Amino acid sequence: MVMAVSRIESAAMTSEVHVEPEVVVANGALREVDGKRVVHYDGYWIRHYDVPPNEEAARRELIDQLTKRVFHHTEPGINTPGYRLAEARSAYNRQTDPKRKRVNAAMLAGALLNRGSDIFNIIFELKQRGIVIAYDNELLRECEACFLEAFELGKQVLHYSGEEGLDELWGEPLKAFYMPIADFYESRYIKVALSMSAIDQIAGRLVETFGRLPSFTGLSTRVLAYSRAAKLESETMKTDPAIFEVWPEFVAAGDELFNFEPLEDGTEETARCNARGMELVQEGKKIIEWVAFARVPMPKTANNFVSRCDQYAAANKVIRVA
Repeated sequence: MVMAVSRIESAAMTSEVHVEPEVVVANGALREVDGKRVVHYDGYWIRHYDVPPNEEAARRELIDQLTKRVFHHTEPGINTPGYRLAEARSAYNRQTDPKRKRVNAAMLAGALLNRGSDIFNIIFELKQRGIVIAYDNELLRECEACFLEAFELGKQVLHYSGEEGLDELWGEPLKAFYMPIADFYESRYIKVALSMSAIDQIAGRLVETFGRLPSFTGLSTRVLAYSRAAKLESETMKTDPAIFEVWPEFVAAGDELFNFEPLEDGTEETARCNARGMELVQEGKKIIEWVAFARVPMPKTANNFVSRCDQYAAANKVIRVA
């Protein structure tokens, strides 16, 4: 199976997509590798998808999918139906407690996003019936206003892990509303490349932290296998038949990493070191999973993780990988 080029794999493992390091490849370059069409962005070869010929239908489907995607990756309880927008706004305006107001902002953002998606669906249905909708139509203006306000309020919404916000997700329906579909697809490739880089960062730190620890012999192989599977997952659309190969590999590789068992020597010191190490391994696995799912880098979460790896290495006098 063809994998995206990985910066951490190039020196240690064979790569299914081989790119000579001295060759500079332009963003947007296309190749066919082992039957897989790939496009290059920022150092990564990413699965390429043709732009749908029917732009209006594609825009409607994108906005619907991106709206659902926001709620899939954010904190629970904020998927407020669009018809409850007035209630959500009233509750937000009344709230004075800062912590509760943030949650009310999230619920209002959810209502606005759903309202905008609902309106766009109605506009699409009208156009399908031959009813012309001018660009300055009141419905279109309200749809745009809903997406804009949802994007602003969405900056206060947390990822379902509680680690940090993913405000970029709230901007995607707005981009799908404004952009030509071809431009939206290009923006998707750029985000996938950024996500792949974030996955490599976490995987690289795991390898660096545990690669020379005798108790964790064999862990690096599992880390690299999971990072490859995670990048495949991040680049693959759920409507692509390839998902039936990509998803099982991703889940199985994740289980292998999460359930790794360090070698014990019978001492309490090693047992404590191994237990703390496995907490980091499992945390790193989860972060890779979150980034692959959302296709959005999580810099705050990643930086906190890197700091904990540094603390672990210092506490246990880990010899770092050069």
